[in-house]
Amino acid sequence: MSTLLVTHTACLDHLTPAGHPERPDRLRAIEQALEAERFQTLAREQAPMAEAEIVSLCHPLDYIEAIRQASPEQGMVRLDADTSMSPGSLEAALRAVGGGTMAVDEVMAGKASNAFVAVRPPGHHAETARPMGFCLFNSAAIAARYAQKKHGLERVALVDFDVHHGNGSQDIFWSDDSVLYCSTHEMPLYPGTGAVSERGVFNNIVNAPLRAGDGGDQFREAFETVILPRLREFRPDLLVISAGFDAHTRDPLANLNLVEADYTWVTQKLMEIADESANGRIVSMLEGGYDLQGLSRSVAAHITALMRG
Repeated sequence: MSTLLVTHTACLDHLTPAGHPERPDRLRAIEQALEAERFQTLAREQAPMAEAEIVSLCHPLDYIEAIRQASPEQGMVRLDADTSMSPGSLEAALRAVGGGTMAVDEVMAGKASNAFVAVRPPGHHAETARPMGFCLFNSAAIAARYAQKKHGLERVALVDFDVHHGNGSQDIFWSDDSVLYCSTHEMPLYPGTGAVSERGVFNNIVNAPLRAGDGGDQFREAFETVILPRLREFRPDLLVISAGFDAHTRDPLANLNLVEADYTWVTQKLMEIADESANGRIVSMLEGGYDLQGLSRSVAAHITALMRG
């Protein structure tokens, strides 16, 4: 079995205001990095568009309709200070969701060992009924819930190493003991959530915040002492990763100092967890990462690790 890459050119059509860090060039940089010879064995699939029924696994139908109604025929509309839509944004967001669910199907069917879903807009800031932080629909959360509904999985772990806390994922799974949400992130930083004391109704939320200036040593310690033990105890049937690469030392939106080797390390550690209880099954979904060089090199390191599983 191989690693599956899921993406779609429609995700380039989600346009953002001039100077916005979440821009189409992010996917182009990743695409260019994955043209290297070592990635030629990647299985590659086009992300389908998700139906509203699938999106509604985590978002109410009236919220989905409100996003649809907000979609402009031309120009751009702002949903909040950071989050906007262009005419191509709705399709891009639906393909981001569809890419995640397709990856779940392929991994669950044994057609791929694991998958990386290279899509945008990102998703982990989207709360149950609120778009924010560049995000419209919470694609990773939907993938986790879809795996439960479609494939009958009892326990899914969602691990988020984006530098910004995934407040949306935490919101969606706050009172759900069948999903373990684990996050490392810089704090204080946008969106202001993610304290250690935020543990969910069933102690199913695990936050391991880092401080500005922290690097690989502190990141690895947070995983070794806080997150990995909880994952082993939980024994997930599937691991979904919110793979943000904005904790990289080059990233302009934060102040952590990770390098490519740290992403290799954390990917290998999460693969060990997946091997123990989930038959190796991992679906990793792109979140943040705004320096094009740091992003493309980190994604390449992440996928290289996945391919060696």
